[in-house]
Amino acid sequence: MTLDPVLLSRLQFAFVIAFHILLPAFTVGLAAYIMVLEGLYVRRRDMVYLRLSLFWTKIFAVAFGMGVVSGIVMPFQFGTNWSRYSDATANVLGPLFTYEVLAAFFLESGFLGILLFGRKLVPPWAHFFSACMVALGTLLSSFWILAANSWMQTPAGYEVIDGRYFPKDWLAILFNPSLPYRLAHTVTGFFVTTAFAVAAAAAWHLKRREHVPEATASLKMTMGLLTVLVPLQIVLGDLHGVNTVEHQPIKVAAMEGLWETRTRAPAVLFAIPDSKNETNHAEIAIPALASLYLKHDFDASVEGLKSVPSSERPPVGIVFWAFRVMVGLGLLMAAVVAWSFVLRFRGGMERSRAFLATTVAMLPVGFIAVIAGWTVTEVGRQPWVVYGLLRTRDAVSPSITGHDVLLSLAAYIVVYLVIFGAGIYYMVRLAKAGPPAETEARVAALDERPARPMSGARA
Repeated sequence: MTLDPVLLSRLQFAFVIAFHILLPAFTVGLAAYIMVLEGLYVRRRDMVYLRLSLFWTKIFAVAFGMGVVSGIVMPFQFGTNWSRYSDATANVLGPLFTYEVLAAFFLESGFLGILLFGRKLVPPWAHFFSACMVALGTLLSSFWILAANSWMQTPAGYEVIDGRYFPKDWLAILFNPSLPYRLAHTVTGFFVTTAFAVAAAAAWHLKRREHVPEATASLKMTMGLLTVLVPLQIVLGDLHGVNTVEHQPIKVAAMEGLWETRTRAPAVLFAIPDSKNETNHAEIAIPALASLYLKHDFDASVEGLKSVPSSERPPVGIVFWAFRVMVGLGLLMAAVVAWSFVLRFRGGMERSRAFLATTVAMLPVGFIAVIAGWTVTEVGRQPWVVYGLLRTRDAVSPSITGHDVLLSLAAYIVVYLVIFGAGIYYMVRLAKAGPPAETEARVAALDERPARPMSGARA
């Protein structure tokens, strides 16, 4: 039996990064939420905010630790499975990954120690400052990683010497054509994911009439934020799509299921792509709509998959369906947010059991949307690992065998299921336990000043 090392290496990297990206999708937004809670506590001395901060900081610490473990594993694959990729791109991407560690990871991990263990040792303002630095560190980490990924999608500012890519203009490398759109779209998606996770935990407690002040405050804060972020994410997605049309038109053709280059291109709502026969089956489409939202002109021409040889096309079915999962879940989020907006004027979200049950069920939706979006981005780039420059099959390590990769993939699956299973189980237990009691929170803060009750957060 012949095992393809390229395919198996791609599957292994996809498996590892799929687990890893779920953690930044949660911790980037959660760090910012903890920062807000700490700031409100310093400002108002309201114990509700303190109890919420203590509660979510514990969960953040577990997620951060899991992210560190999964993040350390990923770079090893560059040497074991993708040595030719590492050799060709190290002079450009190596510094970006290094800056991510030096300027981001060290920042957030250093101040996380104060956030976790320094509440009794530093004044409240210093603890709040630590929360700000942790939040800043997560955002800086996102910037450096997405700068590297965006360069692979839209390479710029480089020169080629003996088959290797060297930096020629660092500003062009960092702020390559797709970075602003990918950074804004991805980070906003992380915030949306976290907000729905926090809202789900709050709704779960409200259904049981537990921790009502804290759960009510969380639900109102997160749904208020989502009322802004979900529509913003739709706008950012449109801008990112327009940018992708300009720089990666074949990826967009796969996303849209368009085989022919044509004016007044239809928006394909449903289809079964057939790559072998270069057609769609059971297609349901709206004429000219794709031209409108891709190029903002009904009569614009949109490039189709047949404009390039089949060897230069991504796996159409995967990209096509992942894109529809992402968009469909985005519309579902928008519907839930609109429902919450209506309920605010009809007696309150916290008293609608149907809304609370729906919000609990929305817990995994943001994470699934992130995975779907990342699939569109990475699979849609194929057959290139650096778009237009380095093919994936030419980036894999020359001496690696399919059996080697299969063995390591099996080991990764077993270890990840154990580690992530235990971590998720522990986070769920923490979430079900809820925020600490007021006396416990006061002891944790060494703050015996009377707390002012927060308006709108009573049982």
